[in-house]
Amino acid sequence: MGIIIKPIVTEKQTAITEKCPTRYGFRVSPDANKLEIKKAIEDMYNVTVVDVNTMNYDGKRKSRYTKSGVITGKSASFKKAIITLKEGETIDFFSNI
Repeated sequence: MGIIIKPIVTEKQTAITEKCPTRYGFRVSPDANKLEIKKAIEDMYNVTVVDVNTMNYDGKRKSRYTKSGVITGKSASFKKAIITLKEGETIDFFSNI
């Protein structure tokens, strides 16, 4: 499995990218460090990464009521990376559609 799992294209992340056009979000492997993330982004998108910020998220507990009783579970935990590119560079996620 690679370092980069998928780009984050949500309403909140799009608002951040519109405010700061050089910042992008990615869901990454939980055991990846900042140097590995930087190298993977630079190799994949041919851009220059200036800064990498990472965040670890715990899975949320969920429960639902069914005929047979209450079923409890947990959503998966994940790691998110916010990268900042060199001024003037962009990443186009929708170029290969």
